[in-house]
Amino acid sequence: MVTSAGCAAKIFPDILSKALKDIEWETNENVLVGFEGKDDAGVYKISEDTALIQTTDFFTPVVDDPYTFGMIAAANALSDVYAMGGVPLCALNILAFPQKEDLSILTEILRGGADKIKESGAVIIGGHSIDITNIVYGLAVTGKIHPGEIKGNNSAKPGDTLILTKPLGTGILNNVIKFGELDEKIYDQLISSMTRLNKNASECMNAFHANGCTDITGFGLAGHSMQMAIASKAVLKFNVNDLPVFPGTEHAIGEKLLTRGDKSNREYTKDNTLSEGNINKIKEHLLYDPQTSGGLLITVPNEQANILLLELHKHGDIFAAIVGEVLESSDKYKEGTVIFNYD
Repeated sequence: MVTSAGCAAKIFPDILSKALKDIEWETNENVLVGFEGKDDAGVYKISEDTALIQTTDFFTPVVDDPYTFGMIAAANALSDVYAMGGVPLCALNILAFPQKEDLSILTEILRGGADKIKESGAVIIGGHSIDITNIVYGLAVTGKIHPGEIKGNNSAKPGDTLILTKPLGTGILNNVIKFGELDEKIYDQLISSMTRLNKNASECMNAFHANGCTDITGFGLAGHSMQMAIASKAVLKFNVNDLPVFPGTEHAIGEKLLTRGDKSNREYTKDNTLSEGNINKIKEHLLYDPQTSGGLLITVPNEQANILLLELHKHGDIFAAIVGEVLESSDKYKEGTVIFNYD
């Protein structure tokens, strides 16, 4: 069994920015998406009709079963390619594993990752490993996309509808697994969601001409929405009561089974978030909960929203929901603001 250590926290973005600010990053005309917008992946044009999407993600185990952990890590790494609207091509394993540990655990982690990459239609073509105390697994993934069809976090348009494709609460429920016992039915829903590829959601949003997208992972709904609002020079407004949430999550919040990310994500977003209405302190935690293999946050023209939602449900994204809208900045709401409405 893998010791469930919880998902390792990302480096706090302000700290990372300080480390990076004095480095001159080389770029050229083929870099279509780089550092500047804190987007989900980098995009590099190689021809007039093809660009490469490149991303990487890895973390410590979030569940005890090694095969399941491998699947979750692979689905999570693939998600950034899907969030850009692309198709995964190939991947490299990234692995840290103590050599004194039972090697059958290593086999099952890699098997889980390989099966999920196979499901995506991509292939694993190598990787790198180190001997270290803690188990870490993930992948570097390369995908492809037409340069004119990128679904960036900088292309949300005022008047767009916001759709979220997976429930919130993975960080909190993974803490329940770590420190206590999770109801079997809820556990099965959680694992099903974290191992589900965002492939169908990406294909649907492409078919119905979504404008923008980001996936909801370590910085929580608040953090990734803020990055989108800033990059798109717009305002994102959420109806908190419409957000899809895993059952059992609010009870776990009441038991204070929160992650470190709850606090750091609040700090990260404090200057760009605004709450309206009768604030529910329990539900508020969901906005900052770091997600593992979370859903896509899609911005789509309003007239396409309901039919896109029906397609998502039809093809298996049964928790997808309309959760808000994109607004223009105004005297009331400055550019880059995320509004959480509780009424």
